[in-house]
Amino acid sequence: MTQFSDSPSLPPGAANLLKRFEQRNARVGVIGLGYVGLPLSITFVNAGFGVLGFDIDPAKIDNLESGRSYFRHIQDQVVEELLRSGRFAATTDFSRLSEMDAVILCVPTPLSEDLQPDLTYITQTAETLARHLRASQLVVLESTTYPGTTEDVLKPILEQSGLRSGADFFLAYSPEREDPGNAQFSTAAIPKVVGGDGPTALQLATALYGSAIVETVPVSTTATAEAAKLTENIFRAVNIALVNELKVIYGKMGIDVWEVIEAAKTKPFGFMPFYPGPGLGGHCIPIDPFYLAWRARQVGQDARFIELAGEINTAMPEYVIRCLQDALGDRHGKALKGARILLIGVAYKKNVDDTRESPALRIIDLLEAAGTVVAFHDPFVTELPKTRRYPNLAGRLSESLSASEIGSYDAVLICTDHDGIDYRAIADNSTLLVDTRNVIERVLGERPETLVKT
Repeated sequence: MTQFSDSPSLPPGAANLLKRFEQRNARVGVIGLGYVGLPLSITFVNAGFGVLGFDIDPAKIDNLESGRSYFRHIQDQVVEELLRSGRFAATTDFSRLSEMDAVILCVPTPLSEDLQPDLTYITQTAETLARHLRASQLVVLESTTYPGTTEDVLKPILEQSGLRSGADFFLAYSPEREDPGNAQFSTAAIPKVVGGDGPTALQLATALYGSAIVETVPVSTTATAEAAKLTENIFRAVNIALVNELKVIYGKMGIDVWEVIEAAKTKPFGFMPFYPGPGLGGHCIPIDPFYLAWRARQVGQDARFIELAGEINTAMPEYVIRCLQDALGDRHGKALKGARILLIGVAYKKNVDDTRESPALRIIDLLEAAGTVVAFHDPFVTELPKTRRYPNLAGRLSESLSASEIGSYDAVLICTDHDGIDYRAIADNSTLLVDTRNVIERVLGERPETLVKT
């Protein structure tokens, strides 16, 4: 951890705050106890800090106070250990923000219906925080957003309190890099990029994260840190768009894109494998390209390459449905209307219960609009949550996966390749099998006659 406590330039309030961070006796408030905020809270508690989690959802608070986790990849035992530490509590009482030495914002940043940045959660949280902000607090935004948000949106709202950033309180941005379900890289093991509104804020934020996380990576401004996060995810989005487009092109040529990728990745340099799928999901990768494209237009620039990648990835659910429609017609002489489809996996990626921006939800919505009867099976998602985009799907329950159940459908469509699913039973009992993840051949080592790969 970088030490700054001997710096003579720090004002007394900041110097005292810095010492509290280094000695791990500061009080850390985390706003938003979701996929980012809860793991972050765990990380700070494990490092010895006292943490108070804030959330508007009383059900989350009740679960945590009872020692229960509401995420599949975080075990109840972890939450129980949090409570036993005596250093963690959770509340819906935002007036207690004034008790905190550091306040970290981990709130959603979705897209609007017309693919514009929606900063409602940030602005509402900032307005609440401004009412309780006090001198000598560090405020850090972790939500993924476009360059300039911390400086141009968050800072002015907080300064409505009458306090000034860099003089009375200190403001920083440090993008979350959470990967739910990744056992190899916990929050504490992922280097933390940090940008501050001025050198004092940067020192404080670096000291705070450096006390709990393996490495900090200071950058010159909050906008640089915001841009670094977008760059990481746009890199993935663009490369996934490339292989998605190659899948469509090679498919027309009768070439298996999965075999192509396996061959190409044997090159020991100059190639990194990415894999196609039914579309992009999760909170960051489907959204970040549009955040940067929007911001680019504000400064008079076009992000043509990035926007094209977004368009390709967004169009993949429609491509999957066309493949399904063609397969139904060729194999069964059926149309989508009236067909019965069993969809395997609704989480946005394997082995998690996270359905945010999952392409499976879009596929279900489009199929049902075409008159298709759709059911799903997902061992990680037993019930579909309510979402802003697909409220009509809320409450749908996962179906069982028996041989008779599989065979009763006109087609089985694999959207998410969870481990632990009985792919042998699916292959043996489906009359038509459409695989968007290449999991059947990968797991079973064979290609059933009923299989159609997309």
